[in-house]
Amino acid sequence: MVVIVGRWDHHPLRPSTSASTNLKLKTFTFSLNFDTLHPPFRKAKHICVSNPATITTSSLSNHHNPNSHICQLCLLGNLDRAMSYLDSMHELRIPVEDDSYVALIRFCEWKRARKEGSRVYSYVSISMSHLSLQLGNSFLSMFVRFGNLVDAWYVFGRMEKRNLFSWNVLVGGYAKAGFFDEALDLYHRMLWVGVKPDVYTFPCVLRTCGGMPNLVRGREIHVHVIRYGFESDVDVVNALITMYVKCGDVNTARLVFDKMPNRDWISWNAMISGYFENGECLEGLRLFGMMIEYLVDPDLMIMTSVITACELPGDERLGRQIHGYILRTEFGKDLSIHNSLILMYLFVELIEEAETVFSRMECRDVVLWTAMISGYENCLMPQKAIETFKMMNAQSIMPDEITIAIVLSACSCLCNLDMGMNLHEVAKQTGLISYAIVANSLIDMYAKCKCIDKALEVFHSTLDNNIVSWTSIILVCVLSACGRIGALTCGKQIHAHALRTGVSFDGFVPNAILDMYVWKNGICLKQFFSVNHDVTAWNILLTGYAERGKGAHATELFQRMVESNVSPNEITFISILCACSRSGMVAEGLEYFNSMKYKYSIMPNLKHYACVVDLLCRSGKLEEAYEFIQKMPMKPDLAVWGALLNACRIHHNVKLGELAAENIFQDDTTSVGYYILLSNLYADNGKWDEVAEVRKMMRQNGLIVDPGCSWVEVKGTVHAFLSGDNFHPQIKEINALLERFCKKMKEASVEGPESSHMDIMEASKADIFCGHSERLAIVFGLINSGPGMPIWVTKNLYMCQSCHNIVKFISREVRREISVRDAEQFHHFKGGIFSCKDEGYRS
Repeated sequence: MVVIVGRWDHHPLRPSTSASTNLKLKTFTFSLNFDTLHPPFRKAKHICVSNPATITTSSLSNHHNPNSHICQLCLLGNLDRAMSYLDSMHELRIPVEDDSYVALIRFCEWKRARKEGSRVYSYVSISMSHLSLQLGNSFLSMFVRFGNLVDAWYVFGRMEKRNLFSWNVLVGGYAKAGFFDEALDLYHRMLWVGVKPDVYTFPCVLRTCGGMPNLVRGREIHVHVIRYGFESDVDVVNALITMYVKCGDVNTARLVFDKMPNRDWISWNAMISGYFENGECLEGLRLFGMMIEYLVDPDLMIMTSVITACELPGDERLGRQIHGYILRTEFGKDLSIHNSLILMYLFVELIEEAETVFSRMECRDVVLWTAMISGYENCLMPQKAIETFKMMNAQSIMPDEITIAIVLSACSCLCNLDMGMNLHEVAKQTGLISYAIVANSLIDMYAKCKCIDKALEVFHSTLDNNIVSWTSIILVCVLSACGRIGALTCGKQIHAHALRTGVSFDGFVPNAILDMYVWKNGICLKQFFSVNHDVTAWNILLTGYAERGKGAHATELFQRMVESNVSPNEITFISILCACSRSGMVAEGLEYFNSMKYKYSIMPNLKHYACVVDLLCRSGKLEEAYEFIQKMPMKPDLAVWGALLNACRIHHNVKLGELAAENIFQDDTTSVGYYILLSNLYADNGKWDEVAEVRKMMRQNGLIVDPGCSWVEVKGTVHAFLSGDNFHPQIKEINALLERFCKKMKEASVEGPESSHMDIMEASKADIFCGHSERLAIVFGLINSGPGMPIWVTKNLYMCQSCHNIVKFISREVRREISVRDAEQFHHFKGGIFSCKDEGYRS
């Protein structure tokens, strides 16, 4: 009897559901010997079976041996009655023999009856503290077959004795589940307790070493093979070859292969496939030639591998020679072989040969059609792929998920949105859209066709999004978030990851990267010139110029875009109109607006009208803006009236501002931003009773102003600061430095945060609607970054005049470049000079 010292439930080899996260799981297929696990089912004649629903003590006593009756029920294949009979025996406390349990266990294993197998185990656990060798091995075999290593481990611990079969089954179970280290540990414990391995042990353990892969431990097992005298066993040596090629040691594998006194087709297959897997295709093809000379017939698997290997050397003669050999053998009629031949010819760009093989096939299934379509797509012939799909459809061949995904990829290359949408409908009608590969291809197709809303619609409708679909969506969303909070270092890391994984030029990822870099113009231009200049890329760069108020740069870029034969779209004109608006380029903006319809055949929508209203208002033409609104061919929306209200705030036009607010609140009483604009309008004009009334309306509608929050990135980490934040670890140091700056401003007679020109209500307004959180973020950046390093801050609210003045002073004192992007625009400070174009700020 083997005794393992220590508490069994805390044994280091015990599997657990929580511990599995600490293990590196890999997938590998093992051929375990379960020949002894199945009961010898034989036809039973004249067996009387009682109805389990009416089993009583007397009915059980009518059977000479109730235990044999359970065995008979298992032989008849009636598991339900056998289990009911077992239940009755336990209720009546009739002893159940090991043979009966073993028959039930083997039957449950054969039928994959997990629930019933667990019931049998529960009965045994209640009635027995230890398990016999036969019973324990039966449970081990069943639980390992079910993948239940937890119960298998407990069974192993409760066995009075264990033989080689016990160890082999458990080692194989751990290895098959991907617990390679645990499988090898069990193997070494088996040796330690004196159990010698056999011909079934070594193939499993060697495949475990190859699955890890671990060449050192594999060589150690090779020594054991020689020590125990199995170096001539074909199955063991085949496993040695497989282990070495999986570990990348093809030379040692060949030495083992050459020393084999006898080889079977598995030996040849393992060695030839090993060459192919390690990129030594020519050596593999030479060995295949030797195999033919030795009159060893290849199987379907090796023939498929050989055809595929002919693609890599790029020598079309090899493929033709293999094709000739195939035509002389029985493989010439196999569909999968023709499938491989077509792909091989297409890979080496022998299109006519591939078409010849395809046309000579009398029976073409969906696999062959898909192979042909895939070949065209891989050869950069997407139009031919779509045409072949249409031919397949005309012959009433139903596509599968692979076919749909490949044709969608072809549509992506051609930006063929109509065909892609047709395939979307086919996928929905056939249910193929439930496959992740189809959903991901649809997301990619819509993204490349600039239909981001449709791409998101597919993503949200997919129940089982996998890593590809999540990556496609998340990569874009995360990059957008990095740009919005100024996490440039984090964004660069994601960009680098996209480059490493090869997705930086896929779909809409390049434009997402460009959008993230937009706020730092130099890098933005570098990224722009490194990608294909589609209309989206141009629009992103135009938007960057617009946000900085660089109208001249924007108009120049627009002209370059047109000269590059890229047609502007609706978004293009929104960006160029915003750029003109923030740069005071009224005439140019109106010219762009008028050219939309007559030159570019684009009908202006409400967003364009809102941009024109903003364009007129920022230049002080409020009455003209109001007249423009009244002449609009459609009902003005909130954005139009909001632009007018904001302009009224800037230019202190209370009457017109109240009119704009009245129109806004007729349709929307829940957007806090419009209340803030109206409150600022009243506050700027000293109407504090009206300010109080607006605040009251906000409270009645349950609206609150978001607390001011600013983000600054320092040494790759983004730090957030809330208004009035007193809990930051460096808050004392931050406040002390901020106070020194304020003192210096006062000594220099610079208008600062405590200037006498600011009355109490104005300061209160700034506290509420600004929060001054950017001051904390900027000073934190100064303290924790090197001299001369620029400071970039992003803020959720607008930047008040007080903060504007103090940041301008700080930039001059520390000779730093400071950029603040608030909810409205960019503020760039350098040496005490700022580049803000908004009329609300005057130096």
